[in-house]
Amino acid sequence: IEPLKDPVARLKGSLHLLQIIKDSQQQHGLRHGDYQRYRGYCSRRLRRLRKTLGFKMGNRYKYSGKKVTVEMVRDNRYLLLVVMEAERAWSYAMQLKQEANTEPRKRFHLMARLRKAAKHGEQLERLCESPRVDAKTKLEAQAYTAYLTGMVQFELQEWKAAMEAFNKCKTIYEKLASAFTEEQAVLYHQRVEEISPNIRYCAYNIGDQNAINDLMQMRLSAGGGGGMMAEKLEALITQTRAKQAATMSEVEWRGRTVPVKIDKARIFLLGLADNEAAIVQAANEETKERLYETLLADCRDTIQAVREELRTDVKQRAGDSAESGKVSNLQYLHSYLTYIKLWTVVRRNESMAHALQAKLKEPQTDENKRGPRPQDLIRLYDIILQSLAELSTLQGLEEDHTFQKEVALKTLIYKAYRCFFIAQSYVLVKKWSEALVLYERVLKYAREVQSKAKNLNNSLKDLPDVQELIAEVNAEKYSLQAAAILGGSLSMCAVKPLKSQTYYQPLSERLDTFRLDPSLLGKQPNLVQFPPDFQPIPCKPLFFDLALNHVAFPPLDDKVEQKGKGGLTGYIKGIFGFGS
Repeated sequence: IEPLKDPVARLKGSLHLLQIIKDSQQQHGLRHGDYQRYRGYCSRRLRRLRKTLGFKMGNRYKYSGKKVTVEMVRDNRYLLLVVMEAERAWSYAMQLKQEANTEPRKRFHLMARLRKAAKHGEQLERLCESPRVDAKTKLEAQAYTAYLTGMVQFELQEWKAAMEAFNKCKTIYEKLASAFTEEQAVLYHQRVEEISPNIRYCAYNIGDQNAINDLMQMRLSAGGGGGMMAEKLEALITQTRAKQAATMSEVEWRGRTVPVKIDKARIFLLGLADNEAAIVQAANEETKERLYETLLADCRDTIQAVREELRTDVKQRAGDSAESGKVSNLQYLHSYLTYIKLWTVVRRNESMAHALQAKLKEPQTDENKRGPRPQDLIRLYDIILQSLAELSTLQGLEEDHTFQKEVALKTLIYKAYRCFFIAQSYVLVKKWSEALVLYERVLKYAREVQSKAKNLNNSLKDLPDVQELIAEVNAEKYSLQAAAILGGSLSMCAVKPLKSQTYYQPLSERLDTFRLDPSLLGKQPNLVQFPPDFQPIPCKPLFFDLALNHVAFPPLDDKVEQKGKGGLTGYIKGIFGFGS
């Protein structure tokens, strides 16, 4: 059976009902849970259909109601008219469901709109009994009506009737999925997955105690119910854990047993193992991230409840000096919950770092799209190191030397990884020397971890393998050393696999050797080395006459002309020439 290109087909009463509904919901608000926007779209589409079909409800002065009859089903748009009326009522009910959390009175209006939607569904089913409508459209109309009826009974807490309606809807969609190709069956399988939590919830309320495990798995998995069903699942799981928490009185951590008297803390600790198991079994990174966020939110709420109780306890113990130096049970419980929160942050950021590392190794297909960079990983490891620093300061664990050694060892490991990605960020900007120094620092951290990890093997089972990091650093070092050597002659070329003809001398230095060099015809031919290297040249000699100070010269008094005595007589004789 080939799918029709037009969902509102004009063949023998064929209407792709589920496809029309899903496309309209995804394109007009329900992808983001905006029921008000979807309701507005349904109203506008109803107006357009009525105007096109000439099916107006009176004029501007007077209302005259009309009903779609079997005789009108010659045009499938009349069936679409009823579908849009049902969808408008259903979307208004879901909008009121969101608002009823703060305004309980709106619940009455909610029930009225749900019944209205179910009534339109029944009208659609009656219209599809016409011989002009094909079998597939009839089955989809029956399933749609059963779904709306089940929603009404579910909200009224009529569990048996709701379960029967949902089972009928599920059976029809499963049969339709088996009758068509795999591409066409995707929508039917999605609808079956949507109503499965409702069925299990009804079964649990009827008396099937085994259904709670299925509901918890649905909630923690990626395909869990959303919207109205999600709230009911949360309430049910909290109620179930509250019953189990009545039997829980204490918890043991690091050799100390602490009584747990706060109900919120009991419920959180009971669900901790289930949440951690669901994280391990998560199908993809998006699901894992959502589960981590849910666990952290619950942990923060629990810590806040314990902190409020701790303030009261401190006031009561203020006058007790005997136990002033000892950490109370409530304070130790607070430290335990803080440890869970901080270690969950470490694991979440480590999981995100692994995902980013995998993307870094993948080839970049779209150059315009910004891909992951080493700087993103540095930020994640900064948060991890900050959380580990807070772990070492928890009250009640200052004297626990084993715990402090474990935290110090984990800090060294994550420092090594942080340093590794800092080095890779320097590689991107072609700073080879800085990157080589940082790689040496990574090896130093890794060797220190290996030397200290001999007595703490149990604490390394959940941590990254340091040996793999050492092997990767050694490989990167060899590439960088080669690039740094080439950087002296070539203008800091990028790190690439070395080839035999990578290095070329300038043309001026190999004039006697012929070599075909295409780069000489390019825009940057390698003709001479510029700037040229410094060369030694002879300098002008400097002479210092040091012997002059030690030479004794002969007397020359006899050779020096002695001047005669002079006076006024000699001056006159000189004027007239008598003394010449």
